Amino acid sequence: MTTIDLSKALVGADQIAAFEPKVAEAQKALEECTCKGNDFLGWMHLPSSITPEFLAEINACAKTLQENCEAVVVAGIGGSYLGARMVIDALSNSFGWLQKSDAPRILFAGNNIGEDYLSELIDYLQGVNFGVINISKSGTTTETALTFRLLKRMCEQQRGKDMARKVIVAVTDAKKGAARTTADKEGYTSFIIPDNVGGRFSVLTPVGLLPIAVAGFDIAALVKGAQDMEAQCGIDVPFAQNPAAQYAAVRNALYQSGKKIEILANYQPKLHNLGEWWKQLYGESEGKDGKGIFPASVDLTTDLHSMGQWIQDGERTIFETVVSVAQPNRTLLFPSDEENLDGLNFLAGKRVDEVNKMAELGTQLAHVDGGVPNIKISIDKLDEYHVGQLIYMFERGCGISGLILGVNPFDQPGVEAYKKNMFALLGKPGYEKETQAIKARL
Repeated sequence: MTTIDLSKALVGADQIAAFEPKVAEAQKALEECTCKGNDFLGWMHLPSSITPEFLAEINACAKTLQENCEAVVVAGIGGSYLGARMVIDALSNSFGWLQKSDAPRILFAGNNIGEDYLSELIDYLQGVNFGVINISKSGTTTETALTFRLLKRMCEQQRGKDMARKVIVAVTDAKKGAARTTADKEGYTSFIIPDNVGGRFSVLTPVGLLPIAVAGFDIAALVKGAQDMEAQCGIDVPFAQNPAAQYAAVRNALYQSGKKIEILANYQPKLHNLGEWWKQLYGESEGKDGKGIFPASVDLTTDLHSMGQWIQDGERTIFETVVSVAQPNRTLLFPSDEENLDGLNFLAGKRVDEVNKMAELGTQLAHVDGGVPNIKISIDKLDEYHVGQLIYMFERGCGISGLILGVNPFDQPGVEAYKKNMFALLGKPGYEKETQAIKARL
């Protein structure tokens, strides 16, 4: 199982234990749906509710896309794409070549409004047999809706209406919204985003499972990992044996001691987008009411040559959470060199991962000596099962941690502020008063 090591967290056992009653209270509120945001707790027992029949339905749709597409564009923003991208990147070849030779290339769009980005995507798709997974509860989120409008028209023009209907899939609300209306009108295959699951907690719904399945990965193993971690993080598991409870407790203890920034670090390049997904999960959940740990991420050892100086000697307002992978999926030994000009023959015959692990340990010791508390989360290897464990542990820890902090971890009121200003500046109907107010400020 995924484990958590707090031995170098620079927090006393008594300080962590002091949070046990608060963790128990948060766990009880989550289980009994009495906390703030209790209408968005569908993720809590989502893994254990997923049936083989449901996974078969997802896999059947994925097979249709695999058989008819060279590329599939996932149109979504925030939680509507970050989870899928994180899992696919973690399980794929480091250079972006999918491990499954018969799977289409997965592309991500609808997560920005970059004109060059969209233009270059359209250029790439010229003459390519592509499909689209449109992920949006409302169908009106600007970034995704704009992208889908472009892709829908292009797919129909290149492949014809009948084939487009076969290779465009909607993941959206069950009954309402523009995306639901379009899916019903056009006859697209569609999957439902549960009303009680927020976007950043949605990777184990069709939002994440469908793109992951299209990429050729085993979603049953991913779900099994999450199911096992759900059991390991349950309310009946003792505090000291519950990784999500321990993680939530120690990060709040550190926050109360003045550590305002958490850096998620990894030593596997494939985990870069784990950091991106994690930053949304914790940033959007906890950054409210003038509170919240600021989530940042680094890829090590790469960022030791850029961010390393600040982490080692900068302001002591940070702590570090390291995701460590026990065994890589490949084996590569350092070669010997007769001239030894680089002085590295002492490494000859060692696995590259052994060197990486010593860099990890050496860095951890240096950072702890520099006053940076370290939490270590370990998984056996990068595969579907263990990534599923990691997903659920972080989700459960987030729910507990947010409630300890005293915020609603399941809403995101601050996200709407930029949208209101953008619509007013663009002259969207219904925003006339806001347009006048903004003009007065400029």
